Amino acid sequence: MCFVEVWFCKVLTLFDFFEPKVCIKVIEDVRARMEKKDLNKKDKIEAALGDYCNPDKTKLTQREKKICYYIDPIKRDVAQPFSLGMPADRVCKRINKSNPEICTVKFPVKTANLEPKDFSKMRVKQLKSILADRGVECKNCLEKSEFVKRVEETMHLDVSDEF
Repeated sequence: MCFVEVWFCKVLTLFDFFEPKVCIKVIEDVRARMEKKDLNKKDKIEAALGDYCNPDKTKLTQREKKICYYIDPIKRDVAQPFSLGMPADRVCKRINKSNPEICTVKFPVKTANLEPKDFSKMRVKQLKSILADRGVECKNCLEKSEFVKRVEETMHLDVSDEF
């Protein structure tokens, strides 16, 4: 089961039509909030992660809250590569080994600048993701062309990051 999740994460990164992972944004935000002298102190990093994920101190999107939920039990594992100055994407790849669900949290697909011909190049799974983000179902869709048509029909729906 774990092998399938890791393989799935690797496939997602190969065919990534999504915006950068939410994990990377969270790590970069935490790093930006910290003082330079504290960037190599694990206890300060853990405290900064706790402060960032505190809903009273920071207004987070649903996806950021989900990453905080996954990171909270493994703060020590996050602090180790973070304290070594590792880039955010590498930190996320490393903590993905501890919790594979982290790589599944992504920003919604931005479709505002896409042409209709771009949808036909996407995979069905990505088209389903766009429809799910818009809150639309395609119950009788069997062929890829039907999913593309439904995505094009729902272009007017706004995709927000909040649920």
